[in-house]
Amino acid sequence: MKARILLAALTAAVLGVSATACGGDDKGDAGAQKLDFGYIADYNGSALLAIADQEKLWERNGLDPELKVFTNGPLQIQALGAGDLDFGYIGPGALWLPASGQAKVVTVNSLGLADRVIAQPGITSLADLKGKKVGVPEGTSGDMILTLALEKAGLTAKDIERVPMDPATVASAFASGQIDGAGIWYPMIDTIKKSVPDLVELAKNADFDLSFPSAYVTGADTAQKDPELVEKVVKVLQEASDYRSAHPAETVRATAAFLKLPEAQVTADQKNSQPLSTADVTAKTADGSVDSWLKGMSQLFVGAGKLKEVPEPSTYYLGDVYGKVAGK
Repeated sequence: MKARILLAALTAAVLGVSATACGGDDKGDAGAQKLDFGYIADYNGSALLAIADQEKLWERNGLDPELKVFTNGPLQIQALGAGDLDFGYIGPGALWLPASGQAKVVTVNSLGLADRVIAQPGITSLADLKGKKVGVPEGTSGDMILTLALEKAGLTAKDIERVPMDPATVASAFASGQIDGAGIWYPMIDTIKKSVPDLVELAKNADFDLSFPSAYVTGADTAQKDPELVEKVVKVLQEASDYRSAHPAETVRATAAFLKLPEAQVTADQKNSQPLSTADVTAKTADGSVDSWLKGMSQLFVGAGKLKEVPEPSTYYLGDVYGKVAGK
């Protein structure tokens, strides 16, 4: 019963955000360009869109977006490929998809600190997960952190009973004791803690010598088909990221209103993100840091079997476009 209630609550929360954040009453000018934009309903995945909405950055740049909520990045990449989205947001665990040619990265959003491997009370080490059921959303940051943690512990996916699940099902299965562990992230873990307050965190991003960039993405050929649209969207994201850097408290309030969540909950989620301003991304692109971050992720994905080789970031990161827009 507890699991069903939790799953219902999660589903209701997602549906509630979708209904309130997508296609509001305020439309841009008659000549504004329409587009479909995906996001994830947490601080990292929606703060810039909340700011763009509040500060009317879309209208200022001649855009009229319909915002669509998703539970993870891979689903947005699928939607981009199907023509149901023009732009979207992905966490670091989904970067293998643009690296494999399925999308283009238009900007790095932040460096993530939210991912965890969690376990039921009584499990005290990664070694204790051997032979146990571990839930994980495929191709996400949860998948990524689990892969890293197992490798660090001298284990592989074959040493556990790996159970692919969507994020909401991970939460309900963990709450009901159907799985022993999970690769998942905050703020989803806060939801799980309401049912399992003494869960154990076995691994986190900070345990590894890697940077974990989240990103905004577009279709694989969008920049060629409509470069003006890409530049307009990048401009909105740059203006929003600079507002976020200059006004952290106001950004929390805007995001909480956008997601219809308590400000305290969004404040806690904010701590799991290292935001990047336009100046940060421009400088880190110029000095090769962004390439290094992306190559680090790709090396992980090669080891996990998601990529055959490490591609050059220039094949899927539109850093030149970002720099061009920033220089205007």
